[in-house]
Amino acid sequence: MPVDDRTLAQIALSRAEYDRLVAMLEREPTEVELGMASALWSEHCGYKHSKPLFHHFPTTGPRVLTEAGAENAGAIDLGDGWCAVFKMESHNHPSAIEPYEGAATGVGGILRDIFAMGMRPVALLDSLRFGPLSDAHNRHLFRGVVAGIGGYGNCIGVPTVGGEVQLAPEYSGNPLVNAMCVGVGRVEHLLSSAARGVGNPLVLVGADTGRDGIHGATFASVSLDADSSERRPAVQVGNPFLEKLLMEACVELAEQHKDWIEGLQDLGAAGLTSSAVESALRAGTGIDIDISLVPRREQGMTAYEVMLSESQERMLVIPKREHLEDVLALFHRWEIHADVIGTVTGDGMATIRDGAEVVGRAPIATLTDAPQYVVEGRRPAGLDEAHAFDLAALTDLEPARATQALLDLLASENMASRRWIFRQYDHQVLNNTVVPPGGDAAVIWLKGTNRGLAVATDCNGRFVGLEPRIGAQIAVAEAARNVVAVGGTPVAVTDCLNFGNPERPEVAYQLEQSIIGLAESCRVLGTPVVSGNASLYNETPNGAVLPTPTIGMLGIVADVRRALTCAPRAGDTLLLLGATLAQDALTLAGSEYLATAHNTVAGLPRIDLDFEARVQRIVLDAHALGLLTAAHDCSDGGLAVALAECALAGSIGIEAAGAVLGTRLDAALFGEAQSRFLVATQDAEAVRTLAQAAAVPCAVLGLATGDRLRLGPIDAALADIREAHEGGLGRILSGL
Repeated sequence: MPVDDRTLAQIALSRAEYDRLVAMLEREPTEVELGMASALWSEHCGYKHSKPLFHHFPTTGPRVLTEAGAENAGAIDLGDGWCAVFKMESHNHPSAIEPYEGAATGVGGILRDIFAMGMRPVALLDSLRFGPLSDAHNRHLFRGVVAGIGGYGNCIGVPTVGGEVQLAPEYSGNPLVNAMCVGVGRVEHLLSSAARGVGNPLVLVGADTGRDGIHGATFASVSLDADSSERRPAVQVGNPFLEKLLMEACVELAEQHKDWIEGLQDLGAAGLTSSAVESALRAGTGIDIDISLVPRREQGMTAYEVMLSESQERMLVIPKREHLEDVLALFHRWEIHADVIGTVTGDGMATIRDGAEVVGRAPIATLTDAPQYVVEGRRPAGLDEAHAFDLAALTDLEPARATQALLDLLASENMASRRWIFRQYDHQVLNNTVVPPGGDAAVIWLKGTNRGLAVATDCNGRFVGLEPRIGAQIAVAEAARNVVAVGGTPVAVTDCLNFGNPERPEVAYQLEQSIIGLAESCRVLGTPVVSGNASLYNETPNGAVLPTPTIGMLGIVADVRRALTCAPRAGDTLLLLGATLAQDALTLAGSEYLATAHNTVAGLPRIDLDFEARVQRIVLDAHALGLLTAAHDCSDGGLAVALAECALAGSIGIEAAGAVLGTRLDAALFGEAQSRFLVATQDAEAVRTLAQAAAVPCAVLGLATGDRLRLGPIDAALADIREAHEGGLGRILSGL
């Protein structure tokens, strides 16, 4: 009997998609089959509007060990038999409804993606977006998300080492909560998620199954509206202490008993449905599951509920038949439930039983063949007008106001120190953190070697909103600059594509142009995209979020003992690499200064990717020669903010009063021209010679000395800078 429109709306399946399913099955689906198909065909699992665009991405390279999308995360060869796996995921809609649990279970989910591959998680990062904190509801979301990230990460014992936060009106009511995790291990311990071996058992391990999270995948595939609070049961509830046991058991299985199993898979979105069906798809096999064997914590659960539950802290293990008892004993030793719930078959079918009754039987190929849509994009009407805005006509900053303008910017919600956030996270647990949060990128030591991993997240949604292709290029470039600034060589990218409703032509345009921009930047910088996530339908009745293709960048630090920070030492000379000191008004495009001082978001961001690559290479070459004592990406807030951050990091003043800043003061101080680094050195002439040979501009700023920051007309005591910057976020949250 055909289902009604209300039922289809609840599972985010259109009438046309339902008819397609009926045609593929050549019959009406059972309730269980309909639920499974709707989840796997959801935007969250099926990537209906984004997958047709993924061909733009570069996904291979000499260090890449996995095929993009073929496993839970991407793997990179670190040399000498070591590898790193990493990925970024979103938990936006759940966090909008239940900020603490939404963020916490987002962390739990990304952790499982990493140890499902047999690697030990060593670092967490988060990329967050909220509406202005002047709004009480946005403050509620902000506090809840930060607490949820810290609560889960701190309890499980994986350090949260980095991330970023941007605030803009477009994120009001629809926060973006993107979590990234990095794991490390030996290449020979890498696990697959494929359900290989006909006759091998399917073992469900971890938490008992409840009704939490049902329809979570479909909830993530629709826009938020006034009734979204009714979907509160779709938000999962986490237990980090159980996940800690689960993590240790899975890592032990990979490191000591890999030959016992064929596959290991996380139960994330769509729960048992996605984990079992996708594992079978990857192996070209089938599955036969008896849901009556699934341990539950609630009475009266139906087969539909069991198959779609997104209860947390669960994994699917595919042991070899002869090692079933060994695998069960290992998990029991860790005090974790482990139950055989089915077998691997060779018929290519997903057969779901409830005891003796078959409640669903559909081809794996049908369940995973989500429809793909290509929406013809339409350039948003306001872009050309924003580009035509006459930035040069703005009243320039008066020299007498320059110092206060810097202090105001440093205290603003987008520029204020994030110490209030990261001091709630344990970033030193595991004792691997060499460069902690608060700088350009975090650096994690790879124990047993001298090498380290540099990790950072980045995306300026305002730039992407002004021009999606260029803004996306900048997101990759800035993430790479953050890694370079700590002495790391960028090697690979994960992404999280956060956009509005892709069925709207304007959003389709933003999505396609952003992906093209990301791909172009990744090719030039040599950083293939090895994993990622698409989170669409991020909008409320007030409109869509800013297009936010968040980038997670991984780099390799050859020797962690030589990792850089942005803290100069007394007597260092400060240089600006990549530009002269004089900047024109066009560099104010999309800048923080333009938004705060003029309440305007306008202009056209610009970047030359080939030049960007040259500038990054100069910094790495100078560091390799031992010429640098500090480095810092010059980006958000411009030159004056970057110098202030360096001064605070080194607790040393900077004397650059004689710097020739040109005729446009606001642009020189706060313009956000790309491809610039501040570097500190004891041998300025050697650095200038390197830069000259590569045709990279290099300007001398001044010296690290004293207890004041002097830059042209700016003259501020270090104590005043610290009070403005480090106390800014706390004051905003307190309503002061």
